[in-house]
Amino acid sequence: MWRRLLLRATTCLCQVGPSRFPPQRHLSSLCVGLLSQAPPHRPAGALWDPFLAPRGARAYKKDTKATVDLPTSPITVTDIKQFLRSKEVPFHDGFSCLHAPSIFMDAASRGERCSLFIDKTTGQFLCMDTQVEGSWEDLQDCLEVMQKEEQDFLSPHVLLGYPESVEEQEQREWELREVRSIWSSSVAFSDLNEDEAQLIKAMFQISKISNATLKKFSVRLFKPTKSLVFPWFGGPDSSLKGVKLLSAQRSDGDKVIYTEAMVPKSTSYNNLFGLPLVSRMDLDVVLTGHELDTLAVSQATGFASVALPRGVSCLPPVLLPYLEHFKRVTLWLGGDIRSWEASKLFSRKLGLRRCSLVRPGEFRPCPSEALAQGKNLGHIVKSSIPAAHKSIVSFKQLREDVYGELVNTEQVAGVKWTRFPDLNRILKGHRKGELTVFTGPTGSGKTTFISELALDLCTQGVNTLWGSFEINNVRLAKIMLTQFALQRLEENLEQYDFWADKFEELPLYFMTFHGQQNIKTVLDTMQHAVYLYDINHVVIDNLQFMMGQENLSLDKFAVQDHIISAFRKFATNSSCHVTLIIHPRKEEDDRELQTASIFGSAKASQEADNVLILQEKKLVTCPGRRSLQVTKNRFDGDVGIFPLDFLKSSLTFSAPVKGKHKLRKVAAKPEGEEELDSEAPPKKDAVKREKAGKSAKKSARPAKTPAGSENEGTL
Repeated sequence: MWRRLLLRATTCLCQVGPSRFPPQRHLSSLCVGLLSQAPPHRPAGALWDPFLAPRGARAYKKDTKATVDLPTSPITVTDIKQFLRSKEVPFHDGFSCLHAPSIFMDAASRGERCSLFIDKTTGQFLCMDTQVEGSWEDLQDCLEVMQKEEQDFLSPHVLLGYPESVEEQEQREWELREVRSIWSSSVAFSDLNEDEAQLIKAMFQISKISNATLKKFSVRLFKPTKSLVFPWFGGPDSSLKGVKLLSAQRSDGDKVIYTEAMVPKSTSYNNLFGLPLVSRMDLDVVLTGHELDTLAVSQATGFASVALPRGVSCLPPVLLPYLEHFKRVTLWLGGDIRSWEASKLFSRKLGLRRCSLVRPGEFRPCPSEALAQGKNLGHIVKSSIPAAHKSIVSFKQLREDVYGELVNTEQVAGVKWTRFPDLNRILKGHRKGELTVFTGPTGSGKTTFISELALDLCTQGVNTLWGSFEINNVRLAKIMLTQFALQRLEENLEQYDFWADKFEELPLYFMTFHGQQNIKTVLDTMQHAVYLYDINHVVIDNLQFMMGQENLSLDKFAVQDHIISAFRKFATNSSCHVTLIIHPRKEEDDRELQTASIFGSAKASQEADNVLILQEKKLVTCPGRRSLQVTKNRFDGDVGIFPLDFLKSSLTFSAPVKGKHKLRKVAAKPEGEEELDSEAPPKKDAVKREKAGKSAKKSARPAKTPAGSENEGTL
């Protein structure tokens, strides 16, 4: 009886979802034809994933990963410790996890080893010995059952035996076959002739990486696409779980552009490359953002080094237990500002006390570039700075940070928009830790515009969380998918799966709230998402709908000021950009909105780093009646306005083309009228010359001539 109840309670287990790859396709054949070229008939500006190709069959799949909801009972580390003590479970405090003996092994097998890791923030657990994982509610149920049945341990099959659907089983088996096929088809560098090996290394700019290092990390070459193959060995038996293929091509500026493809899908690819080579005796590790960087660090320094599975975009909490035994973690994620910001964020997850950061700069590029330039990587690692900081600092401690911002002005300005170059000219970019207030007339397209603005950033790797309190998530996703595909998919349903698969791979998540919500609940959910998915951008649409009619007995302006202050504090403390949509107060139709038009008190504009207004001239019917105005820019003070054109076919906004003229059709003229038509232009020119002569005579009266009329008469 208890077993059936326990199985019912495991619906929140973190399991690998079904892959988006079609089972009937063979991945190696896809790699051959698709890693080097994009699909035909692709709209300009759209992203492309080499493993997502159009399909003929419609296959509906449900995946709840894209929605973020607050756990039913938010917990704290104090709650976790109290519950474990009540069940007489021994544990000790780690950096980011609590360590306890596994409850899925008998006492004789586990000994005194603590292989059960419980996340301090979420309560999710992982047993290293049995690979059983689940939520905090699952662990509570297991301990309750053990106490009730007076058992010392539970069989791991209680949770591992959670039934899979037929489709999930087929997808998992197909992925495993595909991984093995790619791995068996790839060759080691030691089996290549010297000229071919040097050519491949030059292509990837890793000429100084030796074959011995590549062999040590089991890196191979997939010849059909000339891609490097990085294996993922995991589980108690260190079996092959997945692969990452890396291709390289040179841009016009002679810069190498890398393209990655993972099997299984990227959201399920939880690998720390290089981890099997780390022994229990290694207490220091260098955490990098790329596999090539791990190769460089290991070869040049001999230090233990591992690479994150998806670069600097995120550090999945499921990987924290694998880094728990290290006493010191040096984060060297790259040589730019974005990597530096990611290092500071990840150090919070890993524990500030044990983390040190490699500051980016001219003399500290990413490890692979540092090796190619002949720099001393060991010295760079040893000169890393502690992540922990005091409440008060001196300029001496800030000096290098200030210099770094002066050297990397473009990177400090933030992520640039690709669809709105005029916005880059004014705001310079999208930056973390800022609060943007956005307003516009009712029905002017605020949600549509912000969805495209956020989508633009999301396609560039900015992890985005949407809180849509006014419209439901299905409608919002439909709008964003249309903007992503740049076409009305209801008119091209055969392309839906193709674009939906590509859209699904974006780091985009939605809150499941709708209508009025308590600010504490919303903030808890946002903080939860920042921890789990490393969210960089949160959109709240909109403030009035989220507030609802709550606390009618209180001053609604005071309530609004409190909510805005809470979002301001969240943006600063979480280093996350918050975009807050606020309806304007009632204005006359013929008046343009101003900063003072934002509903409520002046708190919103005071707290905001950026204030954006979508202007709409309702009385003007000509194209370009919408425009975007930036009235506040705390970064460098630039403000301005630029026109927008709304394209109904794709639900997108764009700046109108300068000098655009309307084209009119000219009917074909019968024979014999050609000569008459040819005389028309001279007659028009004669009329123009006659008018110009009259204006020239008028210009002879200087007393009555306004400024500039002389120039007008000479045209």
